[in-house]
Amino acid sequence: MTTLPPYPSLPGLQQSFRALEHSPMSDLFEKEPDRCRQMSLQAAGLTLDYSRHRITASVLEQLVQLSEDAHLGPCRQALLQGDPINQSEDRAVLHTALRHPGDPDIQVAGQAVMPAIRQCLSTMEKLCDQIHSGQWVGWTGKPIKHLINIGIGGSFLGIRTVLEALAPWQRPGLQAHYIVNVDPTDLANTLAAIDPECSLFIICSKSFATLETRLNAEAVRDWMRQQGMPEEARKRHFVAISSNREQAVRFGVDADNVLPLWDWVGGRYSLWSAIGLLIPLMTGMDVFRRLQAGAFAMDEHFRTAEPAANMPVIMAVLGIWYSNFFGAQSQAVLPYASQLSSFPSHLQQLDMESNGKRTTNTGHAVEWETGPVIWGGVGTNGQHAYHQLLHQGTRLIPVDIIATLDNTSGPGLHRDWLFAHALAQAQALAFGCPESEVRARMAAQGYEQGVIDCLAPQKAIPGNRPVSLLVMDKLEPETLGALIALYEHKVFVQGVIWQINSFDQFGVELGKVLGDSIFEHLTGTQTPPEPDLPPGLSPWIERYRAFHKRCV
Repeated sequence: MTTLPPYPSLPGLQQSFRALEHSPMSDLFEKEPDRCRQMSLQAAGLTLDYSRHRITASVLEQLVQLSEDAHLGPCRQALLQGDPINQSEDRAVLHTALRHPGDPDIQVAGQAVMPAIRQCLSTMEKLCDQIHSGQWVGWTGKPIKHLINIGIGGSFLGIRTVLEALAPWQRPGLQAHYIVNVDPTDLANTLAAIDPECSLFIICSKSFATLETRLNAEAVRDWMRQQGMPEEARKRHFVAISSNREQAVRFGVDADNVLPLWDWVGGRYSLWSAIGLLIPLMTGMDVFRRLQAGAFAMDEHFRTAEPAANMPVIMAVLGIWYSNFFGAQSQAVLPYASQLSSFPSHLQQLDMESNGKRTTNTGHAVEWETGPVIWGGVGTNGQHAYHQLLHQGTRLIPVDIIATLDNTSGPGLHRDWLFAHALAQAQALAFGCPESEVRARMAAQGYEQGVIDCLAPQKAIPGNRPVSLLVMDKLEPETLGALIALYEHKVFVQGVIWQINSFDQFGVELGKVLGDSIFEHLTGTQTPPEPDLPPGLSPWIERYRAFHKRCV
């Protein structure tokens, strides 16, 4: 495969890569003692320290030029003004408009979008006020206590991430629940934990046809009837967010309880829309607006900052540097804040569903690597698990460490240790511990030479692992919004450079189609299965049928 499309800056970058490929990071710091200050920038309450990367100032200039060669400026403008940049589906991509506090003249197909957004936010606020004041009650007159989100993918991951991160802002007396997939255990466990008389179900589905969401919504509707809910009381217990209003009403949701979702809102960007209704229900519209304000601050930074001082651009081109030059195949995201434990899962969908593409936006096969595998988890837990591979494994895995200066939810000593661990891991990954140092230490401790020769290579930590340190003063609604928006824009920039469409997801469709067909065979009456089935399916379909026949 080639490195990247033939941008004018590519030959210079290839030459720089060959010069830096085996250079120790410690040499870079020795030559640039002020490197940490020079390679740090602030935006929207976040500080990015990218000094622990295998780059020089001149390489960074080349990488930034790469984004300009890819026409990032015009592409960014097209994104923000509502052009149909999702070309394969002829759609605009306007999650940024959802969090804009003003009334910019943004139009889609000649229709201004901001009035509809303002109206939707007003409806959300009214609903939240009714729940929080106790005016909205169930069919027996009890106030709502359980808020159950029925959705999957983008209708779940971002919402859960936000609510876990904003746990201190959640309102007392309300409990959030999620019904996500078709595993009956997931459904049964949630229903066992709620009081039907005090429950409001929020059905999140753009098309109102997503299999998992539809099956769960139907099961919940039937369960509520079995618990005694009168048909005329459905409006007290069901709300829907969908672009298919007719189908939602046909399902049984009262027309006044259907909030809009537009085709220019992608699922993985939908927490900013009415899909994120559970967020203000659990915290308040004021908190939701603060979350949006933080995202908008990052939007403005992304829109106005020069590329060389633009945080999403810097993070994006660093990712390109390792994916397309060093051959890194994955990226680890390690939050040193347990409230952000779900953030890597949200990023998995955001990044991998957006940039996991093998064709360009003109339909040609790519000849370069695109989206990496995104993974990670809470940093302090990972230190006792997969950090071993990060430090001494054979794979190069760039790391983002996310930390807060002030975690006030516990003892100060814990807070100090937490930040110390974040810094320690950044240092250990970048600089390691050379074998010569290990040997000297073991010799000073009196080890025999044979033991030193055997153990020193095993104890040595090579370092030279690239690390971004992303720090906020406190984890608050504003900084959380900025953090999520930062990664959204980073993914967009990388898609522009890779010349792919980051806003469709045709790769998720085939499994759905095959699932429909296999379901019909599993539940059909013909035995054995049809002979034209692929050989890998027939044995399992036969076994499944036989098993459930025995269990009847």
